[in-house]
Amino acid sequence: MAKKEDSQLPQAGDFQAKEGSVLSEGTTKKYSYFDLFRYSTTCERCLFVVSLLVATGASVFIPYFMIIYGEFTSLLVDRTVGVGTSSPTFALTMFGGGKQLTNASDEENKQAIIDDATAFGIGSLVGSVAMFLLITIAIDLANRIALNQIDRIRKLFLEAMLRQDIAWYDTSSGSNFASKMTEDLDKLKEGIGEKVVIVIFLIMTFVIGIVSAFVYGWKLTLVVLSCVPFIIAATSVVARLQGSLAEKELKSYSDAANVAEEVFSGIRTVFAFSGQEKENARFGKLLIPAENTGRKKGLYSGLGNALSWLIIYLCMALAIWYGVTLILDERDLPDRVYTPAVLVIVLFAVIMGAQNLGFASPHVEAIAVATAAGQTLFNIIDRPSQVDPMDEKGSRPESTTGHIRFEGIRFRYPARPDVEILKGLTVDVLPGQTVAFVGASGCGKSTLIQLVQRFYDPEAGSVKLDGRDLRTLNVGWLRSQIGVVGQEPVLFATTIGENIRYGRPSATQADIEKAARAANCHDFISRLPKGYDTQVGEKGAQISGGQKQRIAIARALVRQPQVLLLDEATSALDPTSEKRVQSALELASQGPTTLVVAHRLSTITNADKIVFLKDGVVAEQGTHEELMERRGLYCELVNITQRKEATEADEGAVVGRPLQKSQNLSDEETDDDEEDEEEDEEPELNTSGSSRDSGFRASTRRKRRSQRRSKKKKQKEVVPKVSFTQLMKLNSPEWRFIVVGGIASVMHGATFPLWGLFFGDFFGILSNGDDDVVRAEVLKISMIFIGIGLMAGLGNMLQTYMFTTAGVKMTTRLRKRAFGTIVGQDIAYFDDERNSVGALCSRLASDCSNVQGATGARVGTMLQAVATLVVGMVVGFVFSWQQTLLTLVTLPLVCLSVYLEGRFIMKSAQKAKASIEEASQVAVEAITNIRTVNGLCLERQVLEQYVKQIDRVDVACKRKVRFRGLVFALGQAAPFLAYGISMYYGGILVAEDRMDYEDIIKVAEALIFGSWMLGQALAYAPNVNDAILSAGRLMVLFQRTSTQPNPPQSPYNTVEKSEGDIVYENVGFEYPTRKGTPILQGLNLTIKKSTTVALVGPSGSGKSTCVQLLLRYYDPVSGSVNLSGVPSTDFPLDTLRSKLGLVSQEPVLFDRTIAENIAYGNNFRDDVSMQEIIEAAKKSNIHNFISALPQGYDTRLGKTSQLSGGQKQRIAIARALVRNPKILILDEATSALDLESEKVVQQALDEARSGRTCLTIAHRLTTVRNADLICVFKRGVVVEHGTHDELMALNKIYANLYLMQQVAG
Repeated sequence: MAKKEDSQLPQAGDFQAKEGSVLSEGTTKKYSYFDLFRYSTTCERCLFVVSLLVATGASVFIPYFMIIYGEFTSLLVDRTVGVGTSSPTFALTMFGGGKQLTNASDEENKQAIIDDATAFGIGSLVGSVAMFLLITIAIDLANRIALNQIDRIRKLFLEAMLRQDIAWYDTSSGSNFASKMTEDLDKLKEGIGEKVVIVIFLIMTFVIGIVSAFVYGWKLTLVVLSCVPFIIAATSVVARLQGSLAEKELKSYSDAANVAEEVFSGIRTVFAFSGQEKENARFGKLLIPAENTGRKKGLYSGLGNALSWLIIYLCMALAIWYGVTLILDERDLPDRVYTPAVLVIVLFAVIMGAQNLGFASPHVEAIAVATAAGQTLFNIIDRPSQVDPMDEKGSRPESTTGHIRFEGIRFRYPARPDVEILKGLTVDVLPGQTVAFVGASGCGKSTLIQLVQRFYDPEAGSVKLDGRDLRTLNVGWLRSQIGVVGQEPVLFATTIGENIRYGRPSATQADIEKAARAANCHDFISRLPKGYDTQVGEKGAQISGGQKQRIAIARALVRQPQVLLLDEATSALDPTSEKRVQSALELASQGPTTLVVAHRLSTITNADKIVFLKDGVVAEQGTHEELMERRGLYCELVNITQRKEATEADEGAVVGRPLQKSQNLSDEETDDDEEDEEEDEEPELNTSGSSRDSGFRASTRRKRRSQRRSKKKKQKEVVPKVSFTQLMKLNSPEWRFIVVGGIASVMHGATFPLWGLFFGDFFGILSNGDDDVVRAEVLKISMIFIGIGLMAGLGNMLQTYMFTTAGVKMTTRLRKRAFGTIVGQDIAYFDDERNSVGALCSRLASDCSNVQGATGARVGTMLQAVATLVVGMVVGFVFSWQQTLLTLVTLPLVCLSVYLEGRFIMKSAQKAKASIEEASQVAVEAITNIRTVNGLCLERQVLEQYVKQIDRVDVACKRKVRFRGLVFALGQAAPFLAYGISMYYGGILVAEDRMDYEDIIKVAEALIFGSWMLGQALAYAPNVNDAILSAGRLMVLFQRTSTQPNPPQSPYNTVEKSEGDIVYENVGFEYPTRKGTPILQGLNLTIKKSTTVALVGPSGSGKSTCVQLLLRYYDPVSGSVNLSGVPSTDFPLDTLRSKLGLVSQEPVLFDRTIAENIAYGNNFRDDVSMQEIIEAAKKSNIHNFISALPQGYDTRLGKTSQLSGGQKQRIAIARALVRNPKILILDEATSALDLESEKVVQQALDEARSGRTCLTIAHRLTTVRNADLICVFKRGVVVEHGTHDELMALNKIYANLYLMQQVAG
């Protein structure tokens, strides 16, 4: 990972030397190619070596074919001339041919030709079969071994990620996990499997070819070899360049993938602020460097290939010119060394060998890419974690009392080393005590909680449990003693029951229900249609904040912890739930030592000790009463809180009396409430007056559900077929490049048969008796060869460069478009579990690059192969139609092998892809919520789950690979078998005087060399199939439009219109993913322009849903939400949202600078000035904090930003204010704040509210006292409404809720 970190880190604040050195160690660690095999067993290594040896064995057969071919052609010349002794042979004699005749008669020669032809046919057959078997075995072995290793590395990699300390996550925001899990591992697999065998096979062909050439004729071999260094030099330089460029390209794509992951995770925020355009631009900008690198890569490899071809042809020209001289010198000797056979053997052995070296280069590149991918993976795997949750080291005391002591703690966050948070703090927490920490936001309260969990270690001082330094204890054991309920609880995308069981994997259903009862969520869970088996959606998105919070509390209680950490545990709750949860927590905290961080003082007044933190040290501590007497900071804080209530003094009489009554009431009320809270989940079909319409709604719901079911089935089964033409259509904007590339490919392809044609002529000339004529003619042919070489080189260079450019441009465009399309969907799309963040990211990454695999350079190779075949057929039919027809019969053999491959790869690719996506979902979710995973000690469980999934993936991959060897082997062996058949028949024709011997050489060379090229091109076929699958997926994605109507701007739906009254008219609603659970049922609510309306009520009663409907995350199922009398669905989405400013309960901030995060509020213009940003920051009271940061507004907020909840919240408020909204939506905007911040933020909000319509959802009723209208929700309808005073006078639900929340004292 170090590489990526490097570029990211400097902005994230320069680290301390200590951190820096750790990282630089990480950066310098280079892994060699052999390190990729570090996770193989000895047995696997042996088998791997065996597979390489087998491949070497197979490579012997290529020189063997050269030898029998050379001997056969040489004999044809001799037997046609018929003068002198025929050449001596070695290979043909084994199969009953190659008799040496001297001055034989015509009859004898004809019979000899027939014998030779038969021997050649048999020899070819035997050789092809042997080679076929050997290659199959080698590739199959290698692939199996590679899969086993990748399987292990996948698991190790996740384990390594899970082992890392939180500090590492804070500082390496650049590590995009989803893309590593899929892409880098795939690249690694490529580089340690069949590719290695293929490379060895191709290289050994070269080596053995050269050896046999020396045996046959060393002089000529040396001359021919003189060209080889040039070929090798050209290839290696190109490979070097490509390796470094590949790494750069990976890096840019990874940066873009980071953005995608972030955007999909915070999609609601992006929508609320209409940030789609901005995100599209940011994503697009990061793809530019990747595109440029890709083009460079194309250019360099084009140049390299061009040089190689040119050198090969020069080499041939030289060889035949020099070879003829040698042959003519020894023409009349009986045992001559240089015969035409030797010339053929030497030339072909060297050329074929060198060419195979060339063909090895893409495979070698795969190996280089694998090494680069290995760098990033192994750097993470090898990084020693400072705090390793899975480490077995450290003591595990038998029992613990829960005595916690902080001694002289100094601490700063690794990602912000220049800000010291704790400055020598000392606090003692006795066993079983409940200690509350209060203070301004950012004073280090949550930091203490993190230190107790040992997410970080202090720089100085120590945290002790029962007198033992935490650093001496086993991390897993320590965390298993602790129950945590955080401010923004994270639930995992599984069922509610499972989420609670994560607290203690061994818990029984009874334990779970007991914990749920204690956390006061059993009732609402059991009322859900599926009860504890209800899915909560990614990050728990499908349930309300309060419900989430209580499930998290149940999860903490089920552990029966010794130490309970409550970080703002009740901040997200409405009064009713809070009261209940608070009593649940008080019960729960009687046993364990409890540390509470709270902003609402009412929740901590009866703590055993209250510690007031200021500036990183303890300012004062004591019980509530002691501190009140001391009249210090705490007392001041309580007074501020009470001052809010002081305004009720005038109604004191009213309030005083019912207090007693409400106490009695609250019991009945509570029971009653528990019912309510949940019945909102029950469909009520018989509410008065709406029975008709509900009946209708139920039926449409059923209809829709059945439609959805059938749709789901369809989606599972069908990836649409995409024809090759459609695939090319995706590439159509680059048609200029493709046309030029296409012409170049045809030019390059035609050179092979042309060469065959002149090579045949060359043999024809050899039978001429006049030496001078032979020399002159051969010189001419040499010149022609040089010409062909120039043509091949130019063709190849243009072909490679043009197609690569077209491919890269297309990938960039597809990624942009796919990203744009995904961001353009409606929220319901993201709720669908198939579109989790992990799945979307890996789809975005791999599908687009797969499509490039089938277009671009691959198309060039295909065209080139077709050109070779067509020109070859023309040449063949001109010279001998019989032999051509027979040869053509053998071609389907070559093509069939390829078709087979296509078939099975297609099928298994789908399975493998789906299972990898699914498996990486578990992993991505765990890594995104690493703190929760660490806190709950789920590392092992996540790993087990992942391992299970991966084993399933493994089965799918093994299936995919089964026939791979067979297919490659067919492609290699078929052409030689074809040569055997063709030349055998040709020999018979020559014997019967039906054609000239040089013509059979022309036909065989032109056609078979062509088919061999075709085989090479088709070795790339698998990519085409993957591409067609991926393109199919992309097509479906591109056709998908948001289901929400987004009408154009027209006179009646302008911006001005969206500023008026908001009216909810008979709104009925259920979440698309939870059909059958109505949330709102005939809701009627009017919000007048420029008033402040507060929605209160138990959690799950539909308050947040109202906001989501106003923001048009969803549209109502029935009824409508009207603005100035126009239904919200008639407004363009952006117009509607442009006037809404949202501040939500868990604000999402992006990995940008603080200034950019604030400016994000107004995405309709690019020029949000610094002045406006600062203005907004001042209004939301965060300006001073930001200016105090070393980098001020340019501080980058990483993935896990080190801001406290209050600071985040205020940045979010600034973001909402920057757009100067007409309607301010505050969804629990201050719940996460401590009192000081809350007071300040509340002032900021009060200021922000003036002159605006404001819709507030609040659980703390003190914050909404002065609202113009308060609506109490229950079961999806408004049950009470009025001002605070009116509702207090009513003395029903609201009054009750209000009294529950008052501070004692």
